[in-house]
Amino acid sequence: MSTNQFKYGFLYISLFIASLFHAQNSASGKVVDAKNNKEISAVEVFINDSNTPVLTTTSGSFSVQSDSIIYKLKFQKKSYALESVEITPDNSNNLIIKLSSEKVSSIEEVVIHNEKTKFKNKKENPAYRIMQEVWKRKRNNGLDKFNTYTYKEYEKIQFDANNLDSAFMHKKIFNKLDFIFDYADSTARGKMALPIFLNESIYNHFGQNKPSKKTKKLLVAQKTSGFQDNQVISITAKNLYRDINIYDNTLNYFDIGFPSPVGTDGFSTYDYNLTDTVSIRGEQAYKIRYQPRRAEVLAFQGYLYIDTDSYAVLEATLKSTNKINVNFINSISTELVYDNPDDETFLPKKYVTEIEMTPFSKKKTAKSIIAKRSVDYSDYDFNRPLSDTVFTRKKEEYDDSFVDKTDDFWVNARPDSLSKEEKGVYEMLDRLQQTPKFNRIIKLTETLASRYYNVTKGIDLGPITSIYGKNEVEGDRIRLGARTYFTQNDPWRIEFYNAYGFKDQQFKYGVEGRYMFNRVNRFMIGGGTKRDVTQLGVQLTTEDGILSRSFASSTVFARGENASLSSVNQTSFFTSIEPWKNFQVRVDGTMQSIKSANPSGFSLMYFRNGDLRKTTNDSHVTVSLIARPGATFSQTGVDRYEHGTLAPTIVLKYTRGIEGLFNADFNYNKLQFMFYKPILLGSWGKTLLNFEAGKNFDTVPLALQNIIPGNQSYGLVPNTFAQLNYYEFVADTYSTLHIEHHFNGKILSFIPLIKKLKLREVAFIRGAYGSLSDASKDINVDNLKYSAPDQQVYYEYGFGIENIGFGNIRIFRVDFNWRGNYLDRQDVSKFGIKAGFQFGF
Repeated sequence: MSTNQFKYGFLYISLFIASLFHAQNSASGKVVDAKNNKEISAVEVFINDSNTPVLTTTSGSFSVQSDSIIYKLKFQKKSYALESVEITPDNSNNLIIKLSSEKVSSIEEVVIHNEKTKFKNKKENPAYRIMQEVWKRKRNNGLDKFNTYTYKEYEKIQFDANNLDSAFMHKKIFNKLDFIFDYADSTARGKMALPIFLNESIYNHFGQNKPSKKTKKLLVAQKTSGFQDNQVISITAKNLYRDINIYDNTLNYFDIGFPSPVGTDGFSTYDYNLTDTVSIRGEQAYKIRYQPRRAEVLAFQGYLYIDTDSYAVLEATLKSTNKINVNFINSISTELVYDNPDDETFLPKKYVTEIEMTPFSKKKTAKSIIAKRSVDYSDYDFNRPLSDTVFTRKKEEYDDSFVDKTDDFWVNARPDSLSKEEKGVYEMLDRLQQTPKFNRIIKLTETLASRYYNVTKGIDLGPITSIYGKNEVEGDRIRLGARTYFTQNDPWRIEFYNAYGFKDQQFKYGVEGRYMFNRVNRFMIGGGTKRDVTQLGVQLTTEDGILSRSFASSTVFARGENASLSSVNQTSFFTSIEPWKNFQVRVDGTMQSIKSANPSGFSLMYFRNGDLRKTTNDSHVTVSLIARPGATFSQTGVDRYEHGTLAPTIVLKYTRGIEGLFNADFNYNKLQFMFYKPILLGSWGKTLLNFEAGKNFDTVPLALQNIIPGNQSYGLVPNTFAQLNYYEFVADTYSTLHIEHHFNGKILSFIPLIKKLKLREVAFIRGAYGSLSDASKDINVDNLKYSAPDQQVYYEYGFGIENIGFGNIRIFRVDFNWRGNYLDRQDVSKFGIKAGFQFGF
């Protein structure tokens, strides 16, 4: 070999060896999930046997270098098994590292049980060990982790008349309507089901988490057939459903709490049994059957499908037991499907809820309505910049024609095509609406629901429940009223009534009109006037408006004599606006004169500048701030129908009385606050919390004072004191608290025989505290009669039994009330029973 050849040969060998050493001083590649090949970030990379990571990846790719030779790399991430890779000159670049979800060492062997198995304790149950891992990795909705997000929602709500048979189809009511059964379909039980209502909606969701949290749900299209103008069906359809998160401890159905089978306290309610391992959309999953330990409790039964690697809930089924104790409901079933993009979050993929409703019987063969709602979520997009204008409310979003779309649009927009029966709903209802008999049935249904009877286009008579009343002053009383009503979204409305008392032989009246200029911010004006007999002092934070809630003459049966009534002449004007969603600013201007409607038995007389006066003249302006965070509504007109939610109500009011304005007698300032909130407490039921506080800063007569609200009727009146007489407590400064808890049968379900009645228990306590100045006492003629609960907190307590009735109609409630203190007063009632109807689930 020549010298030059040796030189070149040595050079080539040196360069080759150097390249080998260089390759083993660096390495690069990417880290992916072994199951789905998705790139993984936040992975710690260790070189050789070091215990300190040299790198924590910010994306799926990695690149590391070292001063020494790299012969091994280790990759570590929480919830994944540690992965080690030997590094050689041949594999140092473009590495593909696949991490597998960490296997739980405590679950060494999975025993599959097809039958319910009894374990000495839950720790012996392999399902318990699996659920422990689910709780340890409790996931949150993935929408919260991104700066911005958008997605599409397709919702379909369908009502079917169920369990129809030939005898039912031949009833006289269906004469000339029998063609509807051409659209019926046979069920698995051999009965017939007839689609009667179908609503399809498409929404675009927009969300922002940073720098500030904003959300918007934009209705893109809606198509409705079947009872589309009927308030009962339409509102019921929307009110039936709540959004649920299977990982929460409590699931909200009908604003009733059901314990979640995936909740951390699930084993206190359910028995779990690992039955199989199955494949769900290509993923291996544990199939766990669960069922309530006691059939009488409000709980579900069904299956959980838990990913064997990540312990995420892939799917879940929830079905009520045969002993479900919810009014008008025979059964509930829900199917949930989730997508799990990573080991910390989930995204909803599909929800299907089916509710069987019947008013009479819980038998499986009973005629019923099946209400089914399916929701598909798709087109998720994250971290795309969103303009602030996206979250701005726009006028066109509230236009009635905004959601009108062509048939071709719906064909392309639906994730699945409609079934033959679903398509038939549109055709069937078009034919029905041209049938006079069907329209009469709808009219009857609307009358019962709205309490108004439509006499001609745009004119309703009612409310029908206020036609008759009775009290000490008026005796028997007849009240007839009417309102304008063209559509659910009317931008204006006029209402009026006339009443006559056969004892006092006096006519009364009231009229009010409202007009809304803008559907977006609900800018509205209105005004009205009335002359009537009314019961003041039954509300603290009173509602403004001429035709707002009144207790004038609705009491037919009462405890003691209800003679403390007032004669009120009032004229009011108002304007209101919602500058932000669910936040209303309202300004009312009112002038009124108030005097006793029963001077011989009830005095409102007072001293003013040494003169004895029997009529209080008042002019005042009230500014109200009303917040309803989380509330949802159906319509966009002057009247809205609220969907059932757990939204709180927060009211702050300031009232300024102006002496001399329209002959007003007093200057005064009043501040009032109210907070109301329903609270779900898991399987223990629901608490209703109502707190009110207020202060009169000036001296005013009894007619303008704060009256701690009593209830001398035998009926149930919310946020009143059952054992207080009217005007028993009067206060310049006051605070009241009402706490009422509904146990939903939690206690009575343990009692043999009683539990078969499906009764539910209610417990409550009420308290009031306040003060009344000497000046406020002295201004009234009967100054010694009026006092405040200032010695100690006045309180009442008691319990009630609700859900009284038969079949699925259990709407009667009885309360047993005890007065806690101030027992030495004259004519007090230490114990009382109240009863009434309570409509709800």
